[in-house]
Amino acid sequence: MDILFTLLIFLHILGAAAIFGGWLASFKKPTVGLWQWIGAITQVVTGILMFGLLEMGDGEPNRIKLGIKLIIALGILVAAWLGRKKVKANDEVPTGIAHAVGGLALVNIAIAVLWV
Repeated sequence: MDILFTLLIFLHILGAAAIFGGWLASFKKPTVGLWQWIGAITQVVTGILMFGLLEMGDGEPNRIKLGIKLIIALGILVAAWLGRKKVKANDEVPTGIAHAVGGLALVNIAIAVLWV
């Protein structure tokens, strides 16, 4: 179980890096890149799987913190989906959507690190 949990943490961090890094890379001309979309999916899936493993273990997960992180992650996923939909239609991605993806990722990273 420890190896699986560690692998999920690794993938979860890579997902966050893809979202946040993609946001920084396209900050001057905001858009939602493919890797931001993949990172958003990765974040939600690995987060849910890690929560399930925590529930099966001996510890007591912080459900409030993880619930807030899930809501934010779903917001990132929806914003990334809307952005990718615009990109596929060759439309301009609204600045608000592009910055919502990266900004919400930054907030989620801060909650993960700073909320003990």
